[in-house]
Amino acid sequence: MITYEWLYVLAGIMFAVWALLSLKDERQSNAAFWALLAASFLLGSHVSDLVNGIIVLAMVAIAGLGGLKRSDPSTTTPEERQAQAERLGNRLFLPALIVPLTAVAGTLLYNYTPLGETELFEARRETLLLFGIGVIAALVAAMVWLRPPLSAPAQEGRRLLDSIGWAAILPQMLAALGAVFALAGVGEIIGGIAGGIIPEGSVLLTVIVFAAGMALFTMIMGNAFAAFPVMAAAIGIPLLVEQYGGNPAVIGAVGMLAGFCGTLLTPMAANFNIVPAALLELKDQNAVIRQQVGTAVPLWLCNVVIIYVGAFLLWN
Repeated sequence: MITYEWLYVLAGIMFAVWALLSLKDERQSNAAFWALLAASFLLGSHVSDLVNGIIVLAMVAIAGLGGLKRSDPSTTTPEERQAQAERLGNRLFLPALIVPLTAVAGTLLYNYTPLGETELFEARRETLLLFGIGVIAALVAAMVWLRPPLSAPAQEGRRLLDSIGWAAILPQMLAALGAVFALAGVGEIIGGIAGGIIPEGSVLLTVIVFAAGMALFTMIMGNAFAAFPVMAAAIGIPLLVEQYGGNPAVIGAVGMLAGFCGTLLTPMAANFNIVPAALLELKDQNAVIRQQVGTAVPLWLCNVVIIYVGAFLLWN
């Protein structure tokens, strides 16, 4: 059976390769950072929480002290990449399409054909595992088609990740922070405060506070998945679902969309908003966020309306 652990091993091997390449280029801090990340993926399930915590703190120390530097491995020149892009055009995107195609088509075939009876994949992990298989298939297809040097995937991947730096793993860190907040009872505290402020029986105001909390906590944490456990424990479940009898499916799904509106407005969502600005070498690192304000605000208002109408007016 192919389990979730296989994805961790695959990612860990890639990070270990980047660490070795960085060490070869005498970039010791980069090598240490990626080696620690590789260790967390390869060994994280087999060591204690304390050891994992120490690994994370060591990575934070390296990044916080400015240890991560941009690398410049020997790859194709910008002129060569431009010439190849002009020659191949949009066909360059064909290998990338293999990834979602494998994930979607593979999941449907596995779940709705006799293939599912083989129990090849760990239960409820099929899509993620097929996504990883799609990445490998896309890489193989690109290598066969374009015939780059064998070291190209590792070198180009290192160049890209070194350009992004610590922001590449910020989503995982922030998602873990959301789980910590939930376990620490932050949601209950916020729920108690909200319950004392919101007038009894004011469903619409409660929906607005819930949606606003999702957006604001997402802006703080940079990740709607980190904000959701907190706001669900604070307002979503105790007030909207249990007290007012709202539709939990609508509240949960559209509440996440309200959080994604916050994603569009925060530099903490570095992989969406800061990384693109860095890769495009924009002078204003908040340029992406500025362009998204006009979408985020009206979309958030629409989410409030959808929750109120879908979870309460049409449900009850």
